[in-house]
Amino acid sequence: MDKENFTIECFGNAYIGDDAAVLGKQVFSKDIFAQNSHFKHGWLSLEEIGYKAMIVNFSDTIVMNARPKFALLGLSLPKNFLPQQIKELSGGINRACEEFGVRIIGGDTISSKILNISVSVIGELNGKTVLRKNAKYGDLVAFTGELGGSLKGLRTLLNGGRVASNSRFKRPILKDKFFYAAASKINAAMDVSDGLSADLAKLCAQSRCGAKFSKRLSKRELNSGEEYEILFTFSPKNRAKILSLARKTRTKITIFAKITKGKFKSNARNHHF
Repeated sequence: MDKENFTIECFGNAYIGDDAAVLGKQVFSKDIFAQNSHFKHGWLSLEEIGYKAMIVNFSDTIVMNARPKFALLGLSLPKNFLPQQIKELSGGINRACEEFGVRIIGGDTISSKILNISVSVIGELNGKTVLRKNAKYGDLVAFTGELGGSLKGLRTLLNGGRVASNSRFKRPILKDKFFYAAASKINAAMDVSDGLSADLAKLCAQSRCGAKFSKRLSKRELNSGEEYEILFTFSPKNRAKILSLARKTRTKITIFAKITKGKFKSNARNHHF
């Protein structure tokens, strides 16, 4: 049983099913960054943990074509945390907020055996809403940047190795400038958090369509989760404009498929690890 989808269906309504919920001109998203699920002790510094916990939430807002504005924090802190450790964690959180112009407006803290960070983000639409469900037959399917780095870093860490501070696993790089510029030409989008194959299946399910690959991708590219690149579809007539905006924002774009009728099925496991 896919417990994630089963749980979501228990609360199903018109607002649920995308990267974030849209109410009028505001966008709301929620995520939990949890020790032993998203990271293990020693894999990331506390500053890196705080930064990534925020960035992955901002990504959900950005791919809806909204700008993150405010955040609420829920911090589950180990009982033995020292003030200096809390300062390091908050330093990463504050750095991410400063980078994206987000203000923390409240939250809660509790004592716990492990570190968990729960983040709620409130954003404001930057124009039209971009949803997963609006892919059209004949659309081209693309992703930003390069995929596979997060999985490579994860495997190194699982094998007891270390990764550089600029590893994709440690520090996702969001493509907000490109997306805001191109959003008016994009039909459907979501961020790549569970892996390209699994996330394309989600997008196709929401749009009630299939996808035919035009480019061969490696297993690492297809299955690497926590990349936070952008998966998106657009009409072929907008191809030149999309590529032009990609060049202007120095964003690599890979067009790899076309939207078709039918269904798209993924054999990838539907979780990060």
